[in-house]
Amino acid sequence: MSEIYMPRLSDTMEEGVISSWVKKVGDKVAPGDVLVEIETDKAVMEYEAYEEGFLVKQSVSEGETVPIGAVIGVIGDSPDAVPDESGSGDAAPAQEEAPAEEQPKAEEKAEPSAATGPADGAPRPRSSPLARRLAREYGLNLDDIEGSGPKGRIVRADIEAAAKKQSASAPAQQEAPREQPKAPAPQAAPQEKYDDGRDSEEVPVNNVRKVIARRLLQSKQEVPHFYLRRTIDAEALKAFRAEVNERLADTGVKISFNDLIVKAVATTLRRHPAVNSSWVDDRLLRHGRINVGVAVAVDAGLVVPVLHDTDKTPLSEISTKTKELAAKARDGKLKPQEMSGGTFSVSNLGMFGVDSFAAVINPPEAAILAVGAMKQEAVVRDGEIVARNTIALELSVDHRAVDGAVGAAFLKDLAETLEEPMRIIL
Repeated sequence: MSEIYMPRLSDTMEEGVISSWVKKVGDKVAPGDVLVEIETDKAVMEYEAYEEGFLVKQSVSEGETVPIGAVIGVIGDSPDAVPDESGSGDAAPAQEEAPAEEQPKAEEKAEPSAATGPADGAPRPRSSPLARRLAREYGLNLDDIEGSGPKGRIVRADIEAAAKKQSASAPAQQEAPREQPKAPAPQAAPQEKYDDGRDSEEVPVNNVRKVIARRLLQSKQEVPHFYLRRTIDAEALKAFRAEVNERLADTGVKISFNDLIVKAVATTLRRHPAVNSSWVDDRLLRHGRINVGVAVAVDAGLVVPVLHDTDKTPLSEISTKTKELAAKARDGKLKPQEMSGGTFSVSNLGMFGVDSFAAVINPPEAAILAVGAMKQEAVVRDGEIVARNTIALELSVDHRAVDGAVGAAFLKDLAETLEEPMRIIL
């Protein structure tokens, strides 16, 4: 018997939703077979089997949210194998399977973790780290919340349900907090239209959108942003792109302006390693590898696939890989390693005609470059007013990790590289 655990499929993931089981109970499983599709904080991802056998138990149903490390299923040697209740069955969500005398012991061990967090080595903490953080944000007492996770563990869904009940009926919740989770009325509220004079109706929000909202709020609240702006003359860049694409015509590869900017960013980061850093838990980390993330808009929100070792990657490969990752992002098929390990990000809204904008930093990265549309402007060249193609760049920087002068030197070098584009490939 082998237990299947909820995996960590992204560097920011704390829990996952079982989107759908690909394998059913009794199905034969081989290494590399897709077992289940899991919705993370970034996308819906496929989780593959690592051993041969038969799926004999689905411990978590489709649509359920469970923390990382929770048992979601069991693989056995035969389709008729019965999971061992003392081993595989111990981690199943169903509390009624555990002996009654074990319940108080689990509560005694878990009780301190409600206030101080799980102790190292604790087998079943009372609540997930995300649940504890959300409880603090909503001003909720974990002792008043009934957990729906494995062995009564409090998870995000429990916190959000309690928060909705609190906002709907705050006085009643204070008087009888333990009875509120059982009240069915608030659960129907999201289906009702708001009587606000605007004919409003609540739109269902998926897990990806909720996490995006929390992470962006966290970034703006906890990361001290400062912004640097510069407009570049893009005439040489436009001519350089045309020449490169002419040379690559026989290969079928077509370089975009964003590909050139991503490569220029990577090349410039190599000369300014201080920008290729992160501020994590009061520690400054300087990264030896340059991994540039490219923001991609999808139906669920925004995801940032990562081009690893971008400074060492040929321009044609950057173009091909970016298109491939963007397609996978829109299909929700990105793998964990394709979204992890970024050290800098590029967000380009030029294709929407946006002149300029300020992007929100993607923690724990120290900076993100926002790229506007190419447009013609009247500029002074050699004492005369002429029309030139320009692009507005805006660098958002984490002031904890990067000083203003350091960020300014990086942006100055980047602008000069784009205005002399041969430097991009040198």
